[in-house]
Amino acid sequence: MRTTLASLLLCALLALSGAAGAAETDTYEKHLGNGLRVVVKEDHRAPTVVHMVWYRVGAMDETDGHSGLAHALEHMMFKGTKKVPPGGFNKLVAEAGGRDNAFTSEDYTAYFQIVPKRALPQMMNLESDRMANLQVTPNDFAAEIKVVMEERRLRTDDNPQSLVYEALNASAFLADRYRRPVIGWMNDLEAMTWQDARDWYKRWYTPSNAYVVVVGDVDHDEVFRLAERTYGKLKSHVLPARRVEIDPEQTGIRRVVVKAPAKLPYLAMAWKVPKLVDVDRDRDPYALDVLAALLDGNEAARFPRDLVREQKVAQSAGTQYDSTVRGESLFVIGGQPAEGKNAADLEAAFRAELKRIQDEGVTPEELARVKTQLIAAQVYKRDSMMAQAMEMGMMEASGHDWRDVDKVVDKFGTVTADEVQGVAKKYFKDDTLTVAVLDPQPIDKAKPREPAGPVRPY
Repeated sequence: MRTTLASLLLCALLALSGAAGAAETDTYEKHLGNGLRVVVKEDHRAPTVVHMVWYRVGAMDETDGHSGLAHALEHMMFKGTKKVPPGGFNKLVAEAGGRDNAFTSEDYTAYFQIVPKRALPQMMNLESDRMANLQVTPNDFAAEIKVVMEERRLRTDDNPQSLVYEALNASAFLADRYRRPVIGWMNDLEAMTWQDARDWYKRWYTPSNAYVVVVGDVDHDEVFRLAERTYGKLKSHVLPARRVEIDPEQTGIRRVVVKAPAKLPYLAMAWKVPKLVDVDRDRDPYALDVLAALLDGNEAARFPRDLVREQKVAQSAGTQYDSTVRGESLFVIGGQPAEGKNAADLEAAFRAELKRIQDEGVTPEELARVKTQLIAAQVYKRDSMMAQAMEMGMMEASGHDWRDVDKVVDKFGTVTADEVQGVAKKYFKDDTLTVAVLDPQPIDKAKPREPAGPVRPY
């Protein structure tokens, strides 16, 4: 399942008003002349800083036949510029006493460094350099695309559950670009050229399509001056027009079966549901987020309590819903049947749990317990500079504003039991349902093949 902002925002439910106020007063924003936005949150508890560069481009901006380009270019961003040789970026970050990485989603591509505060100027120099001066060569691409293909083999082709969710998205969406996997289809990776990667970089990597988030022991005015001296020198170009592809209305249940070597079957069920569009006026997305937490937010939630421990129909059971996405949204329930049970047994159990909420609703005590547990999670989140930077960056990536984070927190706290029951009745119908099932095949006991190259940890 996707790593989503919803999972982070759920941890922010019912944040104390004092904490929310502090977050607003110590966060600052500046727009550079080339269109780049810089957001700085001062947090002086430790002499470290998180520096993130977010590009508003992801897998959903790809076209058929060119899946995986956003992720492949993310790999190429570490291959050097005229100033920094291949592999030099990671080496310089490590020598500065920090660590770095990057990640690609359907909606965005992001790069980050966590370093001692003295190293921030160097990080901004490095990132601004590769924002404009990346060298994409045939030899570097030929080597790196093999690493990307190996990543697909290890994390998707050799992972039965990943194959289930890949098939689920491809079946649930007909037009929406979320139907393609972020890693890309293997045949597209095999056909990809270094010119494809170069053109993707030239098309989308420009200051006006990016924003910088800095959180840590910094002075915002000094960060803004550094940004002007580094990113501010870069020129922006006009971005291509983005075409939004809306899925045709689904009018009946869709089912897909995936055959792969595995010990047990697996089941995933996905319903079309609304995303968050208007932070102030929408209600259903907040109720859907709370419903997800009630079903699978903690060990006392309904799925682990009822299906795993009491009924023993499931070995695992979980939910996923992301209300803050650029494309269309799904509410996904997935799990593995227990020994002696099959996918049909688990599907019936999932349906029964939803039916119980539709008929009986949820108790005020149950709702209060979930909110209390999420308050505690919010306290822990505030201790992490990376979590704070992620929260703001992902909100921006979805088309909202980082200032909306506190609004969303407040809205979660106003969700009622009646609203949770209402969305359960409204959206969980077969006409908008897609079901993907893993049909386990015999596991080959042969010796595993050796990887073609190192796979980066993201």
